[in-house]
Amino acid sequence: MDTFHLTLLVFFLAIKESFQGPHEKRLLNNLLATYNTLERPVANESEPLSVKFGLTLQQIIDVDEKNQLLITNIWLSLEWIDYNLKWNDSEYGGVKDLRITPNKLWKPDVLMYNSADEGFDGTYHTNVVVRHGGSCLYVPPGIFKSTCKMDITWFPFDDQHCEMKFGSWTYDGFQLDLQLQDENGGDLSSFVTNGEWSLLAVPGKRNEIYYNCCPEPYIDITFSIIIRRRTLYYFFNLIVPCVLIASMALLGFALPPDSGEKLSLGVTILLSLTVFLNMVAETMPATSDAVPLLGTYFNSIMFMVASSVVSTILILNYHHRNSDTHDMSDWVKVVFLYWLPCILRMKRPGRSYSMEYPPTPCSDNSERKQHILTDVELKERSSKSLLANVLDIDDDFRHNCRPLTPGGTLPPNPAYFRTVFGPGDDGNRIPDAIAPHACIKSSADYELSLILKEIRYITDQLRKDDEDNDVARDWKFAAMVVDRLCLIIFTLFTIIATIAVLFSAPHIIVS
Repeated sequence: MDTFHLTLLVFFLAIKESFQGPHEKRLLNNLLATYNTLERPVANESEPLSVKFGLTLQQIIDVDEKNQLLITNIWLSLEWIDYNLKWNDSEYGGVKDLRITPNKLWKPDVLMYNSADEGFDGTYHTNVVVRHGGSCLYVPPGIFKSTCKMDITWFPFDDQHCEMKFGSWTYDGFQLDLQLQDENGGDLSSFVTNGEWSLLAVPGKRNEIYYNCCPEPYIDITFSIIIRRRTLYYFFNLIVPCVLIASMALLGFALPPDSGEKLSLGVTILLSLTVFLNMVAETMPATSDAVPLLGTYFNSIMFMVASSVVSTILILNYHHRNSDTHDMSDWVKVVFLYWLPCILRMKRPGRSYSMEYPPTPCSDNSERKQHILTDVELKERSSKSLLANVLDIDDDFRHNCRPLTPGGTLPPNPAYFRTVFGPGDDGNRIPDAIAPHACIKSSADYELSLILKEIRYITDQLRKDDEDNDVARDWKFAAMVVDRLCLIIFTLFTIIATIAVLFSAPHIIVS
């Protein structure tokens, strides 16, 4: 006999032993002829039927935080002894087990209490494996949609504990005794990992509850699915962009106010952060039970950016002040021109660090005297006009005028004399009453005095402009001090807020 015919013979023999056609048919007819699907299969009705219950978690399909639902793919496992389904396998050609549809047998009405499925029971009714000793094994797979209270306090660094409560719908503990199949909990040997959630454990617990209405206990098996959110996506798509936007707001304090873009930069960053927050709000769970940690962080950053815009307005207001609109009070000078610059190590050109106002004069006597003499000389020279200082002459030219004699004739340019002393008695003669007390200047001296008067006005105006410029420079320096102070404060705030969020989370593992 060749190999082909030998293989074919073995195949037919295997089929004959596997199908057990006439013996299995006879066994089914004998078992189901008098079988009642409504009868609880126990030898003594006063004893409870023990059912071992377990589950195999295949996959976490979805975690719906907004609707507080958990969708999973699970295989249930129910095992019990049916007193009416026992046979001697030697009498039926060695048939040791049968596969029977569940609608022809009694099976425990175990359901998930916290189901959110439209049909409530999401299992697929598979065959029941019945062995010759009466043991029945029922493993229905299904897509389970269960309710789960989501705690988003630490979102996105959160752990969720979702419970799945199974129990008999009509039998109490005296009739059906549910037992945990595996004390370690659910079976995770064939679990498919999820990209958003990490599965930590699936512990199981048997609960026996007594209600006030009834003396009998009610038993349930509760499995807790403990999952942890993977934070890699949220870290690089939410936290890092928010920190970068906040950093741009900080860089706005380094922009000079004269550039004209300081305020527009802050407003643009605030608007971009607002748009970004609207996108983030769609991903965060919509619940009022708790404020998510990420939401608290974003609100803090948005408050910082809004405060930076307000600070920028104050800085620009200080920068554009002058002596015509504002007077710098003493406390502003002390705080913004002496104390804060010394603390922030900001030095104006030509000045040293000092927190004293007014500044302390020099301690050396010679230097102090020289300083006082210089001030006196400057004051004397500043009291004279520019042309008088250049020509080294007095502003009034009375020592250059010649006296008038009574009864004398008018000098040339009598119109000038009349404008100064008034008309004479006879037109060209000097009045006797004012002649001893008056003197007359030459026409060149008169023109020079007019020029000195004009130059004195110009000198006073230039001096006033210098003083106004000094006041404006003081305001601009005060604006620089506020700018530097805000830069340091908001930088520290951003760093502290980011570190506080990361370290306040129960876990900061980015995976």
